[in-house]
Parts: sequence; C-alpha cells; structure tokens
Amino acid sequence: MIDKVAWVRLEGGRILSTRSRGKDTYYLPGGKREPGETDLQTLLREIAEELTVAVRPETAELLGVYEAQAHGQGKGVRVRMTCYTGDYDGTLAPSSEIEEVVWLSFADRHRVSPVDQIIFDDLQAAGKLR
Repeated sequence: MIDKVAWVRLEGGRILSTRSRGKDTYYLPGGKREPGETDLQTLLREIAEELTVAVRPETAELLGVYEAQAHGQGKGVRVRMTCYTGDYDGTLAPSSEIEEVVWLSFADRHRVSPVDQIIFDDLQAAGKLR
C-alpha cells in the first residue's frame, strides 16, 4: 500500500492538478509522508515543495480517504490517498518535479490517475466539480 496525502483545491468548479516531468497523467498535488510525519505535516511540506505556496494549517479539513490501484505500478499495488482541502498563501507555480499546474473539470477525468478518478466522481456527484 502506498500511503499519500493530497490537497484538493477547487475554484470555479475546477480542481487543481499537476503533471510531473516526463509524465502524461495528472495527479492531485501532494505526496508520500516522511517517517513520523502527520497528515498535516506531509500536506504542508509537499505543497510547499511542489507548488511554492503555503497551505494555511488552520483551514485544512479532511475531505476523505480514497483507495485504488496505484497508477504505473504492478497489479495489486494500491494507493491510499488521504485528501484535505484548505486555503493557501502565495502564488501557485510548478516546482521540484512538477512541470505543469492546471485546473481540470470533470470532462478531464480520463487524464488523471485511477484514485483521482474516484475523487473526481465524488466531487462531481456533490456538485463541486463541473
């Protein structure tokens, strides 16, 4: 099981997504926790590293936990994505391994990883993703 923490940022019915260098699939920003890190510590570190912004910890709220086959991994390797919403300070910009930052709609569902597709489905069903 791959344990990840992700940031779900919605604006105007679109969701923030990222693409790493050399990849053709989009992923919600976030990543794997370091040993001993809490969800919040992982979220703050990963988003600062990937997008050069600071998630405001007092605004972070658990959205949900999702599991699916891990994209690009062998059959049976699963990913568990613990997702948080939250406000941020700064200007979004790709950093580290991130090549592109985009705002996707539900019509872009086919462009994201399997676990992200489940999240897209939930957000669209809740009327939050157009």
